[in-house]
Amino acid sequence: MLKILTAKQIRELDQFTIEQEPIAPIDLMERACRAFTDWFVPHFSADRKIGIICGPGNNGGDGLGIARLLKEVGYKVKVWIVKGGLKESESFKINLERIQGKVDLFEIGKESDSGLFVGCQVLVDALFGSGLSRPTEGIFAQVISLLNQTDAVRVAVDIPSGLCVDSHSRGEIVKALHTVTFQVPKLSFLFPENSLWVGRWHLVDIGLNKEFIKSASTLNYFVTEKSIKKIIKPRHQFSHKGNYGHALLLAGSYGKMGASVLAAKAALRSGLGLLTVHVPRCGYSIIQTSAPEAMASIDSTEKYFSSPPDELNYSAIGIGPGLGTNSETVVALAKVLKQFKKPMVIDADALNMMATNKELLQLLPKESILTPHPKEFERLAGSWKNDFERLELLRNFSIKLQSVIVLKGAYTSIACPEGIIYFNATGNPGMAKGGSGDALTGILTALLAQGYSSQDAALLGVYLHGLAGDLAAHELGMDSMTATDLVNCIPYSFKKLQRK
Repeated sequence: MLKILTAKQIRELDQFTIEQEPIAPIDLMERACRAFTDWFVPHFSADRKIGIICGPGNNGGDGLGIARLLKEVGYKVKVWIVKGGLKESESFKINLERIQGKVDLFEIGKESDSGLFVGCQVLVDALFGSGLSRPTEGIFAQVISLLNQTDAVRVAVDIPSGLCVDSHSRGEIVKALHTVTFQVPKLSFLFPENSLWVGRWHLVDIGLNKEFIKSASTLNYFVTEKSIKKIIKPRHQFSHKGNYGHALLLAGSYGKMGASVLAAKAALRSGLGLLTVHVPRCGYSIIQTSAPEAMASIDSTEKYFSSPPDELNYSAIGIGPGLGTNSETVVALAKVLKQFKKPMVIDADALNMMATNKELLQLLPKESILTPHPKEFERLAGSWKNDFERLELLRNFSIKLQSVIVLKGAYTSIACPEGIIYFNATGNPGMAKGGSGDALTGILTALLAQGYSSQDAALLGVYLHGLAGDLAAHELGMDSMTATDLVNCIPYSFKKLQRK
């Protein structure tokens, strides 16, 4: 897992590296400049006209160093410096001296010309770094506005200028197509409200002290493939289906049987030993035909879930996909929650019933996994003003319920009862279609049934789900892929993670 550090911790990490390595600040800056340049060169050809806009601090010093390095490898570079009455950092001064006479330098005074950046095909934003904690103003806000009005490709150094690391951002912010960030992910990159500014972010290593990072305290992590690979349990040579759990899915109603089929197929593709799917009578032939490997349990009613099986002797239960919210279904959900004491997977209509019958939350077995999308989460936990508030609401709701909350979306947030939140690294917008969540319910239920802890099941399941979506998008495109395509790619997700 990659730790997500605060702006204060990032400053301390820089200083600790300087003192402990030891290394001069300008030499550490040179590392950052070279790491950025190493990323930049393969992405943009040397015939592109490059403009670099620098502030007077260390981020501006990065920009000056990058300009020198790009010039050395054949790029046509112009540099604009915006001081705005702020003090120049020592490293900025050194890099400014190093670049004198090597590239065209221009200083922007109190007012900026609307045609300032005409002719540049790529603009590199090095105005402000991760230390900014207030809205930009004056000449800096004007320059950012002009940057955003150009047709050039905008690339931010470390963080888009105007964006805060740890808090909701206001005012003018650079709209970057790419952000090349140093050493650790920034929390603000992972929120929907900042997607317009961050674009695609790319992490580059600049050799900051690993021991400091290892010892740093944080409640936020970014999931990596390496960490997920460690979770997967190997299958024993002499094992049998009884070793891999027997799961129950309570899913489907008249007109929504597809949800139960997708959840069942996903569960069967996720290592499960045995699966029973409880469906209304109208779904019997559908589930038996669509998922022949699953056993069918038939409800007493024709069109909806009204009562669970008499015995709930299952390794895990997943409930919600396509279930409907009939009044009898609410009573049946309460009965399941009272009788089954192991962790469950709660999704879709089961979440909606809990949102309108909050007393059901008190019956939830500890260590259960809830998988709301943002609207479902709002109905459960309340509203928020910005994504930073939503994160804390998510954290506190997980602690309150003593359950794992999987808040679905880009960089799906997995909140755990001890207060830690993990951000998932896989997935794409092609998954924003009906049925994708049903597939996730199937995967998570199968993993719980196999004996994975709730946290490990959520981390592994969400990663596998997103990876299957990525593989489907690669083959079929994000527009054309469906939830069925995602389910069909689950085996390849497992295979990719099990490669040595």
